[in-house]
Amino acid sequence: MDLQEQLKKLFPDHEPSNEPEETVTENHELFIQAAPMICKYEKRKGKATTIIEGYEGSDEDFKILAKEIKTKLSVGGTFKDGAIIIQGDYRDKIMKILQDKGFKTKRVGG
Repeated sequence: MDLQEQLKKLFPDHEPSNEPEETVTENHELFIQAAPMICKYEKRKGKATTIIEGYEGSDEDFKILAKEIKTKLSVGGTFKDGAIIIQGDYRDKIMKILQDKGFKTKRVGG
């Protein structure tokens, strides 16, 4: 029994619509700032981490940026206390991604 048959049994009075659904895609612009974002290297519990700080826009934009960086690098990480914490030492790659987006970056540590 496929999904359509199950739905007909659950909702016998429903008439399916043949019109395509409208999807609205919003192109989200990130806030470009004057001060450079700081990209630093730390060791936490013996493991290498890259920390990105100094974003002046909203937290939601910073979370979107964190997700994009994690996806492009295929690594784990988190957004916590106004900073993006990426597992591993990826300073050069992250700085390249941020510079391609128009951000100024500053390398700190090691």
